[in-house]
Amino acid sequence: MSENTPLDRSVFDQVMVPNYAPSVVIPVKGAGSRVWDQNGREYIDFAGGIAVSALGHTHPRLVSTLKEQAEKLWHVSNVMTNEPALRLASLLTERTFAERVFFANSGAEANEAAFKLVRKYAHDHYGEDKNEILSFYSSFHGRTLFTVSVGGQAKYTEGFEPVPGGITHANYNDLASVEAVISDKTCAVVIEPVQGEGGVMPADPEFLKGLRALCDKHNALLVFDEIQTGVGRSGELYAYMKYGVMPDILTTAKSLGGGFPVAAMLTTESIAQSFGIGTHGSTYGGNPLACAVAEALLLELEEKKVIEQVPEKNARFVNALEEINAEFQVFKEIRSCGLLIGCEMNEKYQGKAKDIMAKAMEQGLMALIAGPNVLRLAPSLIIEDKDIDEGMALLRTAVREFVNTEV
Repeated sequence: MSENTPLDRSVFDQVMVPNYAPSVVIPVKGAGSRVWDQNGREYIDFAGGIAVSALGHTHPRLVSTLKEQAEKLWHVSNVMTNEPALRLASLLTERTFAERVFFANSGAEANEAAFKLVRKYAHDHYGEDKNEILSFYSSFHGRTLFTVSVGGQAKYTEGFEPVPGGITHANYNDLASVEAVISDKTCAVVIEPVQGEGGVMPADPEFLKGLRALCDKHNALLVFDEIQTGVGRSGELYAYMKYGVMPDILTTAKSLGGGFPVAAMLTTESIAQSFGIGTHGSTYGGNPLACAVAEALLLELEEKKVIEQVPEKNARFVNALEEINAEFQVFKEIRSCGLLIGCEMNEKYQGKAKDIMAKAMEQGLMALIAGPNVLRLAPSLIIEDKDIDEGMALLRTAVREFVNTEV
């Protein structure tokens, strides 16, 4: 392929593994909550790279931090540490329940580390028989073989069997179903405070409190997967703070780097001791570039009081969605936790969320789905009100066209 070959969507089918089905739109530039494609067409971004772009696109502080660090040091092996990693770990432990941090590159890797740690901790303290991980149906924890197995969606493990064993699933927001399967062989309960890929389904506060009590009763660790809810998206730095339920381990990624790959597993000093020298690792985890960007992002959230503005922006989104629904009656329910918002299709339009997403893209609005029945929005935490209002006007047009098409 020559350098003059047009790089349109067809090239994907020629050179890429077909595990994705990307849009024909190829973004080439972004600024704030706006994106431009190869043809110069402008889009409003309500997708946020799937809850990643916490400060929008090309945020000046993140860009300047990345450039500054790139001129100093990109990578060192984990035979040594580096200053950005130490600063970021210190910041995370100062702002959360955690006392120890392990850095990785993605949410799946952070979860992989957490799932290995819970088994190692149980093995160290209670013996090899205490190895069962309890998770929930409709959950999503990543795409490695271990994390899709802990995840509660069978479609992600089909064709990849045999999968790791020792994993049980219960019903989300159903404490009785947990009580029916938890035992003294359970080493951990793993949960998303809000199921993201499972349809933007927030946990009931009493359910999470009940899980904490059951874990304490059975000497099991409570793991919060905050890959999607973390770093301010819920309206708190981490959603566990909103619920008032303390996990033993927390995983975070997505918004942590604002688009630069970085992830972390947070835990206590005593639990961390089970990851002694040589038990786990990551070549790129904790690299200076990623950690410098993540530190800058966290400081920006704090200094500009960004998280405090999330509830107001949530209300602006939800009110506009309710107005659209009052006019067109397409959604059964609008669920949200801060700036993670899900609109579940009603009975008449089951399985049609992707059609609204496609219509929105035609109008110049980038949105998401969470399964076939939920339209999902996960915009920048600093999205401007005028972008919200203009984007919602585009969504209203998209919904109207969708409804007219379905008639």
